[in-house]
Order: sequence, then C-alpha cells, then structure tokens
Amino acid sequence: MTGSSYLSAAELSSVGSPTLWAVTIVGVVALLVLDFLVTRRPHEVSMREALGWSAFYIALPLAFGAWLGSRFGSQQGVEYLTGYLVEKSLSVDNLFVFMLLLAAFAVPAVLAQRVLLYGIAGALVLRAVFIALGAAALQTLDFAFLLFAVILIVTAIKLLRDALSGHEQEVDINKMRSVKLLRKVMPVVDDYHGTRMTIRQQGRRALTPFALVVVAVLATDIVFAVDSVPAVYGITEDPYLVFATNAFALLGLRALYFVLHAALSRLVHLSYGLAIILAFIGVKLGLHWAHGIWSGVPEIPTLASLGVIIGVLIVVTVTSLRATRDQAPREPEVVPERH
Repeated sequence: MTGSSYLSAAELSSVGSPTLWAVTIVGVVALLVLDFLVTRRPHEVSMREALGWSAFYIALPLAFGAWLGSRFGSQQGVEYLTGYLVEKSLSVDNLFVFMLLLAAFAVPAVLAQRVLLYGIAGALVLRAVFIALGAAALQTLDFAFLLFAVILIVTAIKLLRDALSGHEQEVDINKMRSVKLLRKVMPVVDDYHGTRMTIRQQGRRALTPFALVVVAVLATDIVFAVDSVPAVYGITEDPYLVFATNAFALLGLRALYFVLHAALSRLVHLSYGLAIILAFIGVKLGLHWAHGIWSGVPEIPTLASLGVIIGVLIVVTVTSLRATRDQAPREPEVVPERH
C-alpha cells in the first residue's frame, strides 16, 4: 500500500462535514469576539477571574471531545483528546515565551491580557494556514509524513540541546528582526498609551510600545505553528480534528497565562518533556510513513501515544516542582531598553 492510497482512505473518513466546519469556525470566532469584549476595558486580572475562565476553556474542549467520541466513535474521541493534550502542553511552553516578551517590553499589567489576545488571534489564523498547507502536503506528497517526522525530531533535538546547555531563555528586544524593521519604518514613542498602537506626535504618526509587543508576539506565533501543526498531524490525519485541537488549546491561553504566571518559572524540566514528546511523535510519524509502504512495519496506536504523553507530562511536572520546591517563583529577566 502506498502513502497516497493510505491517505485517501483517511481523508474519506474525516469527521469534518461542511456543516461541522461552519459551526466550529463560527463558534471559535464567537469565543474570540467574546474575549475581546471581556478585555475591552484594560484591567488587572484577578486569580478568581483567571481560574473561572480557565475552567470554562478546559471544560468546553473536554465536553466537545466527549461529544465527538459519542457521535463518531471512540477512535476519533481518543485522537482528539491526545491531539488536544499535545497542543495544550506545547501552549504552556508558548506561554513562557509570551511571559518573557511581556517582561522585556515592560507591558503594564492592565494591558497584558489584550496583548495575549492579539497573539492568540494571530496564532489561530496562522495555524489555519499551516493546517491547510499540511493537508495539501499529505494529499500530494508520499513522503509528507516523513517530512513532518524530520521536523519534529529536529525540533526535539534543538529543545534538548537548549535545555542541556543550562542557559536560561531571555529576550533581547533590540535584536528582534520584527522590532528592528518596525523602527526603520516608523518612529516609536517610549510610553504606552493604553491599547493604542499609534499616536500622533509632533505632527507625525508614531508607533507605541504596545504595537511593538503585539508584532513580536505575532512573529513568535509563526515559529510555534511550524512545530505544533506537524505534531498534531502525528496524532490524527483528519484536518478537522487538527484544527479543533489547535483552536481549543489556543482559546484558553489568555486566562491560563494568569493562572500559571507564578508557576511557569518553576517548570524547569518542561523542555525535556516536550523534547521527548516531539521526538516520540516524530518516530510515530516515521513508522506510519513506513507502514504505508511496507505493511510489516509496526505502528504506534493512538491510545498508547496518549499514555506516553500523559506519563511524560506527569513526570516532568513532578520533577520540576521537586527541583524548585525551595525556590520562590521569580519573574523572568527584563530587558527594559527600547531606544
């Protein structure tokens, strides 16, 4: 059996009917609009508010997964749940980078959630584009699964190398290409002016630091999409399930950021866990590609993948908390200079 014929069969079994796609997209847009309405008046987020929204954005995708399982079968339900768990674990690492960016740009606490929301909206658009490109690649390239496997394994090696180097992640905004480009195009003022991205100063239109941090967050979304979309395609070949897992994992990031803000710096072993997960999914994709050519090559069942992913996340969380139990949560290093 060739890779192309295998994919054609998978494509025919997709649960994504036009109606389901339309309802899902409308629902995602509605939730995104709701988040923008909630944050229309900048304010500091209380833990109670963050916990409430986080609970909602965890309960909603779990309920949706239960509906998928009852409507389309347990296999689709397990694929969705496994993909969602992968995307959610990757999103926690994304949150840490967002935390570094917010600190580097000295974003006022009242504006943090609006910055995050712009990042989430941009990520949703980029993920949709990458998902469509991934689906097209799987339909036309016999070696697409192998290509995705290589991407994930290379990413896993980079994560592991960075973790073993012992260097803490930091952000130097003066070296960011997106920031340097914007500064060449328009002048930038020093102070925030609420959520305004531009102001008129001395008769000229100038950018605010809020515009810079939003663009910086959007630029990082591109990198995240390159890793996350192949990862979830390693769990399911159904583009609809890939989109649903990405959308639900991203929508709750705004609230989750404020819940995990103090704890993120304690997850010191998260990079090791993500490296293991990405490498495991890469191997799974490689075996899947080989099985499409040589039927004797074994495949890794999705349920087994779910067990491995849960096990790795539990281990790295426990070891991280034990390793940092005597340390007080600390803020990431701030690089305040903007000139």
